[in-house]
Amino acid sequence: MTGQRALGFGLLVAALLSPWFFYPVFLMTALCFALFACAFNLLLGYVGLMSFGHAMFFGVAGYCFGHVVKAWGMPPELGLLAGVAGAALLGAVTGALAIRRQGIYFAMITLAFAQMIYFICVQVPWTGGEDGLQGIARKPLLFGLVPTKDDRVLYYVVLAIFLFGYGAIYRFIHSPFGQVLKAIRDNEQRAVSLGYEADRYKLLAFVLSAGLAGLAGATKAMVLQFATLTDVSAGMSGEVVLMALVGGLGTIIGPVVGAFIIVTMQNYLASFGEFVLVIQGSIFVVIVMAFRKGLVGEISDRWKAWRSAG
Repeated sequence: MTGQRALGFGLLVAALLSPWFFYPVFLMTALCFALFACAFNLLLGYVGLMSFGHAMFFGVAGYCFGHVVKAWGMPPELGLLAGVAGAALLGAVTGALAIRRQGIYFAMITLAFAQMIYFICVQVPWTGGEDGLQGIARKPLLFGLVPTKDDRVLYYVVLAIFLFGYGAIYRFIHSPFGQVLKAIRDNEQRAVSLGYEADRYKLLAFVLSAGLAGLAGATKAMVLQFATLTDVSAGMSGEVVLMALVGGLGTIIGPVVGAFIIVTMQNYLASFGEFVLVIQGSIFVVIVMAFRKGLVGEISDRWKAWRSAG
């Protein structure tokens, strides 16, 4: 436990110092995707529910944030709350129908909902259609006391939002609620026989995952000052699956690692154009073949085996 605390403290210090050595906007984008991947991992890694449409929560929250801040002139705090509320509401509707099915049928229902949301975002005028919602102004946060035009100042706001979301997921996983979710993932019939209402727990987990994905999407819109169709596309849903798998499903830190790896690749390999997808696919195949539990999961298992042998 002491080693884990030391590692956590070191990571926190590194996070606090990072904007002075790296481009703050890149770091903020990576943190937003890291929170998105953690929210997805809560659903797949700890409940065993594969969603092929999680980008709809991420993207809709960005549109909600942009509309509230740009069209209504509200402060960004309310925009963030609107994004979370919109994603959670959409998650409640989608989850109420999807959890009635299991396996591939559940996944296909989420994909169908995501495609409908994508079509709606193309058609309705307040999303900007194919052009997206551009020019979302950065306004001071926390009752106008925290200036957000400075990227370094905004980075610490985004870091605080990420830590809040990460801490909430950590608390959920290590609570009695989280233990029930793991029991449902491992053997749903047994959990039901013990008296747990599996559908209720799965629905609550789905809504929590959607809300946290919405927090990530709204924060990304605040950072980049726009929301586009890319955020609600099927490609984005596939991307978050890749992040979780690369880092390690069912691990608390794995999706964060996976998100930073994927975002870093996209940022520094952009000059390769479409070949970035080829490179990502190749790395994905290698990781799946060599690291069945993802990078963090495999390293964790090998560390435990080494300590047991020692």
